Amino acid sequence: MTSIRTIQQDDFEEWSVLWSGYLRFYESEIADDVTRATFGRLVKDRELHGALAIDEEGHAIGLVHWLTHAATWSTGEYCYLEDLFVAPDARGSGSGRAMIAHVREWAEQGGCAKLYWLTQEGNATARALYDRVATNTGFTHYQISL
Repeated sequence: MTSIRTIQQDDFEEWSVLWSGYLRFYESEIADDVTRATFGRLVKDRELHGALAIDEEGHAIGLVHWLTHAATWSTGEYCYLEDLFVAPDARGSGSGRAMIAHVREWAEQGGCAKLYWLTQEGNATARALYDRVATNTGFTHYQISL
């Protein structure tokens, strides 16, 4: 059975393997100093939050990162699930669903008004899970890199 727990300082090695897999999946690269800074912010658990899915042997098989922000449409904060990744050989294990449930519980306990996330339109495997646990709002994401 998969368990979910907060990212800790000594998780860097296993986390970084998952993080690298996540970046490869999205055909992205991030500088090493940004990766190390991101991990440090996750461990501090203040502005960024993170958890790992741990398999029965105690190995990290998935990661999830999230943050909260103020909203104009609510008096409560929104919780944005920024990153979710399950190692390819662990997909279908329920880890993705468990990590989403973990963040949902965290957000509910924190009084957030909603939990939301984005994914690529062609990410069929993830979208099959997301369609079971959430509502597709139909919004399209635009961005300007600065």
